Amino acid sequence: MKQFFSFLVLLFSICILAQSRVIPVDTMVVTTHNTTIKGSSFSYTATTGTQPVWNANGDAIATLYYTYYERNNVKNKAERPLIISFNGGPGSASVWMHVAYTGPKVLKIDDEGYPIQPYGVKDNPNSILDVADIVYVNPVNTGYSRMIPDKEGKLPDRKTFFGINADIKYLAEWINTFVTRKNRWESPKYIIGESYGGTRVMGLAYELQNSQWMYLNGVILVSPADYKLYNTSQPVYSALNLPYYTAAAWYQKALPSDLQQKDLLEVLPEAETFAIESLMPALAKGGFIPDSEKKEVAKKMSYYSGLSEKYILQNNLDVPTSFFWKELLRDKTGQTIGRLDSRYLGIDKREAGSSPDYNTELTSWLHSFTPAINFYIREYLNFKTDIKYNMFGDVHPWDRQNDNTREGLRQAMAQNPYLKVLVQSGYYDGATTYFGAKYTMWQIDPSGKMKDRFTFKGYRSGHMMYLRHDDLISANDDLREFIKNSLSKGKSAKY
Repeated sequence: MKQFFSFLVLLFSICILAQSRVIPVDTMVVTTHNTTIKGSSFSYTATTGTQPVWNANGDAIATLYYTYYERNNVKNKAERPLIISFNGGPGSASVWMHVAYTGPKVLKIDDEGYPIQPYGVKDNPNSILDVADIVYVNPVNTGYSRMIPDKEGKLPDRKTFFGINADIKYLAEWINTFVTRKNRWESPKYIIGESYGGTRVMGLAYELQNSQWMYLNGVILVSPADYKLYNTSQPVYSALNLPYYTAAAWYQKALPSDLQQKDLLEVLPEAETFAIESLMPALAKGGFIPDSEKKEVAKKMSYYSGLSEKYILQNNLDVPTSFFWKELLRDKTGQTIGRLDSRYLGIDKREAGSSPDYNTELTSWLHSFTPAINFYIREYLNFKTDIKYNMFGDVHPWDRQNDNTREGLRQAMAQNPYLKVLVQSGYYDGATTYFGAKYTMWQIDPSGKMKDRFTFKGYRSGHMMYLRHDDLISANDDLREFIKNSLSKGKSAKY
C-alpha cells in the first residue's frame, strides 16, 4: 500500500511538472569560440535563438530560429559585411550551408562528401567568417521555427507564410527587425540562397529595397531553382539539361572515348553550343521536324549524353531527367545515379523502370547532416529544446502564383548601382542544372546593360558543391572575391 501511494505521488508530480512542448518566442543564447581561418586565428561570438514574426496588430504569429556569427574585436563594424543565409526547398532548414559551407564548423565527412562515423562537426578553416558576419535563418516550420497560436489556441492562416510572395514579405520584415536589433544598418549587406533559396533571395532583393528601404551590395545564388523556367511545361527548355547530361555521363565514364579522354571543361562548351544552336531549335519544331533532322539531332544528343539514339527518339528528343538517372548505367552496372548530385550511385529493386526508387544523394546527406546539426546546436551553441529540428518542414501547399522574382532582381539591380550577383553551380547537379542557372542569369537582364555585374562559377560536384573538399575551398574563396569586388570602397552609387 505504501509503495502504491508513493507511485501515485510520483505520477501526480510528473503531471504537475510536465510542460507543453513549445519553442520560446523571443530568446537567445550567446557563446564565445575561437577559430583559425586561412591561417588567421580569432575569436567569434555565436548568438542562437528565436525572433518573432508579427502581424499588423503587433501580435507574434511565428518565431524564426536563427544562428548569428560575429567576429570579435572588429574595429569598424560599419565596414564589416553581413551575410544573410537561406536554404531552399521550399521547406528546408538552413542547415546545409550552415554546417557544410560558409559557417565556422563543417561536417565530419570524407573528401568527396560521403558520411563517416562517428558523426559530428569539425573546424572549417575555409569559412567566410574571416571577412563577413553571417546569420542563418530558418523560415517557418523549418529547423526550430514555428507558427504561434493566438489566445484561443488557433494557428495563423498558412497562406501568411507558405507561398513565393508571402515568404518574401514576412522574411523581409524579419530581416529588418534583425538588422535593427543587431545594429547592422551601416554594414554592407548580402543575401545568399541555395536551391529554392535562389528564388527567395531574388525576390528579397526587391522587397528589401522597395518595402524595407534596405539596399544590398550582393545577391548570391547557389544552385538556384528558377520556377519561371520549370513551370513553363515547354519541351524546348529541356535542351538546357543536355550539358548536365554530358557532365554526369563524363563523370560516370559513359561518353564515347574521344570525349571521355578530354577534360570536363573542354567537353562542356561543345555540349552547350549543341544544346542552344541545334537541340533547342529542333525541339521548337515539335512533331513537324523532318525525320532526317530528328535522327541527326538524336545521334548527336546520344554522343553528348551517353544515352542510346533509340531511347532519345522514343522520347521525341525531350528526355526527362528522371529517365536519365535511371537509364545511364542501366546496361553497365544496373545502378541509378543521384538527382542532386550524379556522382552518387543507388540500387533499385528493379533495373526496369523510368525513374529511380529514391534520391540516393539526399539519403546520404541526411545520414550525416541530421545527427551533426542536432549535436552541434545542443553541445556547441548550448541551445536546448525538446522541439524537433525539422530538416524539412510542412510548408505545403505552397503558392507558386505570381512569381516575379526574376524581374524583381532586375529592378533591384537597375535601381541600385552597387548591387552585384554571383551564381554558383555544380556541374553534376541534375535538379537545378548549371546550364539552367546560366540561362536564368542571361534572362534576368535582357538589355545586357548590367551583364558586367553578374559572375558565374562552376564546380566539379553537385547541388551542394561544397561537400567536396576541393570545392569547399574554391567556392568559399569565390565568395571572398565576390564580397571584395562588390564593396563600394568610397565610390558613389550612380551610373
